Amino acid sequence: MQTPRSILALALASGVIGGGLVAGAVAAFDLGGSDKTTTVVQQAPLSTSNASQRDGDALTARDIYKRDAPGVAFITAQIVQRTSSPFDFGIPQEQRGTSTGSGFVLDKDGTIATNAHVVDGATKVTVQFGENASLPARILGVDKSTDLALLKIDPKGADLHPLALGSSHGLQVGDPTIAIGNPFGLDRTLTTGVVSALQRQIKAPNGFTIDNVIQTDAAINPGNSGGPLLDATGRVIGINSQIETAGGGNGNVGIGFAIPIDTIKQKIGDLKTKGTVQYAYLGVTSQTIDSSFAGLLPVKSGALVQTVTAGSPAAKAGLQGGDITAQIGGTPVSLGGDIVTKVDGQRVKTADDLSAIIGRHEAGDKVKIEFLRDGRSKTVEVTLGRRPASLPSDQQAEQVP
Repeated sequence: MQTPRSILALALASGVIGGGLVAGAVAAFDLGGSDKTTTVVQQAPLSTSNASQRDGDALTARDIYKRDAPGVAFITAQIVQRTSSPFDFGIPQEQRGTSTGSGFVLDKDGTIATNAHVVDGATKVTVQFGENASLPARILGVDKSTDLALLKIDPKGADLHPLALGSSHGLQVGDPTIAIGNPFGLDRTLTTGVVSALQRQIKAPNGFTIDNVIQTDAAINPGNSGGPLLDATGRVIGINSQIETAGGGNGNVGIGFAIPIDTIKQKIGDLKTKGTVQYAYLGVTSQTIDSSFAGLLPVKSGALVQTVTAGSPAAKAGLQGGDITAQIGGTPVSLGGDIVTKVDGQRVKTADDLSAIIGRHEAGDKVKIEFLRDGRSKTVEVTLGRRPASLPSDQQAEQVP
């Protein structure tokens, strides 16, 4: 799978939701028996069966923008990066620049969520809401493994509008999406689209893989990084992070990626209290087994191991990845690897399950992993390690955790 290019400051431009979901309803009325008619156009709600069943009536894009745009921030970071060149006799040089992106309010205490890459190397960060004055912000915590950063501003005197967090669990391809951000510095721009695909993988700033990423065709461009991806009820289902550029330029080509909000929720507490997130480390990438694998594998669910990082706890325990590449549902998948079905007796139905179970452990913990290999059930005991701060460039990326 081609690795999407990370955009330092993703943004959104106005658009119309895919499939005509924003098509207006038109009605004509007779005015007092005359031959003239008046056309009334009403914006249709961004309906989705799942959203309407969970949260009541869906809202229009206009409703969502009016309610949520005040909670979306324009973020500016003054960046200092150290570079080394043979022309500088190997002496590191400082390069200064500016990174811009988006973020959104998490709570009334002044906590702002954004992407880690937006503020990477920042010496000064400011946050602005609409036409209001810029507010100084400090970096509360950074987790490069999920490309998440939390900022903190003084809530006194600030009119904060926290956005409601939804859930990325249960999303379906075709569900409506809305993105609000600051593409190319154009603040509070709204774009609409749908969930184009699920279970995508993108590379985190530290080289590891972020799994189960949401793909959307809502237009995302430089300046949108860190902004919210919303569902039809205006709840945050992801944080916009990267786009695919088809090998040239930095503009939108209809493929954007958002970190699922369920992944983000797991990290917020640690970032607030500790400023960082420590990961137990297994050392594999995996793919969820679903109906698209029917007839190819001996089970209907589980986590199919894709790769095993050399020297990792998984490698030391003898777990194996796949060696046959196939296209499953339009995504390249490695077949032939171990299928993880249980960890410490807990059922593993998806790659998310494997990540969540490992994520509840700490480095040094021993876990029993049950898996299928060539149709035969096996069990190994694995001593989990501590994930390194970054993945060496010569190693393949592996999932969280």
